[in-house]
Parts: sequence; structure tokens; C-alpha cells
Amino acid sequence: MATSCFHLLCSSSISSRLRNTSIVFPCKIPGLRIKSTMSEISEIKAEKKKIFVSGATGKTGKRIVEQLLAKGFAVKAGVRDTDKAKTIFPNPNQDLQFVKADVTEGSEKLATAIGDDSDAVICATGFQYSWDLLAPWKVDYYGTVNLVEASRKVGVNRFILVSSILVNGAAMGQLLNPAYVFLNAFGLVLVAKLQAEQHIRKSGINYTIIRPGGLKNDPPNGNIVMEPEDTLSEGSISRDQVAEVAVESLLHHSQSSYKVVEIVARTDAPKKSFEELFGSIKERRHYRPHDHGGFGLGAAL
Repeated sequence: MATSCFHLLCSSSISSRLRNTSIVFPCKIPGLRIKSTMSEISEIKAEKKKIFVSGATGKTGKRIVEQLLAKGFAVKAGVRDTDKAKTIFPNPNQDLQFVKADVTEGSEKLATAIGDDSDAVICATGFQYSWDLLAPWKVDYYGTVNLVEASRKVGVNRFILVSSILVNGAAMGQLLNPAYVFLNAFGLVLVAKLQAEQHIRKSGINYTIIRPGGLKNDPPNGNIVMEPEDTLSEGSISRDQVAEVAVESLLHHSQSSYKVVEIVARTDAPKKSFEELFGSIKERRHYRPHDHGGFGLGAAL
């Protein structure tokens, strides 16, 4: 009977991790042994890391979800409209779960959405252009703050934010940069994003803040250039590459933690590994507010 149990287990589709696990097959009560083994298989499957993605149906968020799934993560997609989300992701996937989550509704509801089964949070939200000049503050500032606080409530200590270059344009001497002027015409959105970054950095959560250049829907054209904060004032990058950097920041945790990175793509840039890219950026675990232009929240509002 023990031989029969062994044959049954070897002939089934079992992950390589289980094949490498030492298992003892007792001769007595074989049925009980099979039940125990199936439990072990379930536990192995449950070890897949689950990432909560806010803004999952947006142009960048959608790409982040797709790349996370391709890299073997499970995804909990935080969306305002679950029915709409199912049309954006029409192919059923057991590793993709949709939950209703609106970053403007406060940290309590978001904490419930994130749950105690998420290992990290990626924030890819962004306000919709409108005549509401407070929209950037509701979404890009308060929404991000709500996500950070919700993450802390449920014990999630890894937070990835997709922000923007030029958020600290004032301190960089870029007040007259056309991109800085244009974007801030919509309710001071870059200032709102900078305030959100400052909250993250003061919160104590393990963060990676990604500041991409102008976002393009086209496929990548050129290699990723990664620079320290407050370095880049121009340039663009494919949303596919922004999503890639967000996902790789999870896969290269030790090299990307407590860092603010600015990214664009250039055709003349050499191709570098993500170990090289993240490794070239200095860790900024200790936040120093005087480095960031002196825009207080009161002044911004």
C-alpha cells in the first residue's frame, strides 16, 4: 500500500518545490497520509506573494497587474468598479482578485480591502483631469496617505508609489519648466504628489518611490535610465517600463528599499540589470524635510 501511495504522488502534477521536499510515507493509514500530503501542497500554493494594486484599471496600473501575474505573484486589484475591472481583465485568472477600493473614502475601508493577506501595496492611482482643482489633493495626496495608513493598520510594511519627475521642481530651480508649469496648472498636482511622498518617507514604512518621466502608451523605445531624486527634468518612458520597475522593486527588495528613483528611457543608454540600476541609487532611510523645497501643506493649499 505504501508503494501505491508513492506512485500516486509521483504521477500527479506537483511543483518542483514539493519534489525537493523530504516526505516520509508510513505504511499504516495510507488515506490519512495522502490527506496530509495534499495539505502540504495547499500550503505551498498559499506561499505565493499577494500584492494589492491601487489604480489597477488605469493605464499604468493595468500593466503592473499584468506583469505581476506574469512574474508569479497573486494580485488583489483595488478598483472603484469591479464590473468595469472584469471587462478590462476579461481572461479569468485564479491569481487575480478584484476588490472595491476608493482611496478617497478613508483608511478604514482601504484596510478592509487590503486585508491581512497582502504582502505589499503598489499605488498607481492618479486623479482624472477635471475642473475640480481639489481633485489632485483628494487622490494624489489624501488618497496616497489613506493607502499608507491602511497598510500600516493591517501590518503591510512594503509600499511602492508611482509618482512623477519634477515633483520637487521648485527646489530644483525648474519653476519655469513648461512641464512643471503645465502639470501644476491642474490643482498643483506635482505639489500634491510631493506632499504624499513626504508622508510616506516620514511614516516608517519600507518604500520605493518611482518618479517616471512623461508617460507613453507605446512599447518601450530605449533602455531604462535610473537617477537619484531631483535629478531629471525632462524625458519620457513607456508605461510598460514603469510597470517593470515597480514589479522589479519587489523582486529586488534589498536594493530598492527606502529609495526614490527617477526613470526615463533613452535609445543611447546602455542596458543595465536591475541590480545595477537600483544599486546605483543611495538609500534615504532618514527623511530630511529641508531637502524638499520648503513647500508646507498649508502653503500648498
